[in-house]
Amino acid sequence: MCFSAGASFGAGAILSIVGVASIRKAQSPSKILFASIPLLFAMQQITEGFLWLSLTDPAYASLQQVATYNFLFFAQVAWPIWVPLSILKLEPKERQRTIENLLVGVGALVSLYFAYCLLCYHVEAQVIGYHISYTQEYPSLFGRYVGLLYGLATLAPPFFSRLKRMWLLGVTVLLSYIITTILYTDYIVSVWCFFASIISIAIYAIMRNMKSDNQAFPRLVINKG
Repeated sequence: MCFSAGASFGAGAILSIVGVASIRKAQSPSKILFASIPLLFAMQQITEGFLWLSLTDPAYASLQQVATYNFLFFAQVAWPIWVPLSILKLEPKERQRTIENLLVGVGALVSLYFAYCLLCYHVEAQVIGYHISYTQEYPSLFGRYVGLLYGLATLAPPFFSRLKRMWLLGVTVLLSYIITTILYTDYIVSVWCFFASIISIAIYAIMRNMKSDNQAFPRLVINKG
């Protein structure tokens, strides 16, 4: 969250509730990855809450490096692979699965690249105004291309899915990214996560719709006896 430790911890608590509710709607193991996205957002927000404390209170200074790397792991390594893979697990149509498989491959490459950068290059977080700014000394040569691939892996999968209301996720993620890019160019990594609550509500709505469809159209059981 981009305002304070309290805001981050509060968002983490709310997202945890949404995450548990979403997982309870999952009726098969293939839905767990998707349903648990709000819980991952919650962990990310709680992590940045501790980062806020480490940057503003000397008593928590020892947590700064761990919290910085944990937050960036979620933002740059986890999401590019988790989002397309979780949607692939839900997709019943073979044609859409082929496209989603390609997007999973793109996400995996992006995740590996950022994992390498986190291990090999300097990163630092600092409070500027009411936001946390992340300094990342990654290779500039590939920055623009990796950014495009990151967007492809995290934005495109919902729009290629045939599942009902999956477009809600795509629209909320896209709008949040556009707003963050326009209004908070220097704080994209941190501020974009401010919209996690909206994105998580869309995920809960999708999971609820899946459960409703399963209850409305139960499988036929043929009694051969």
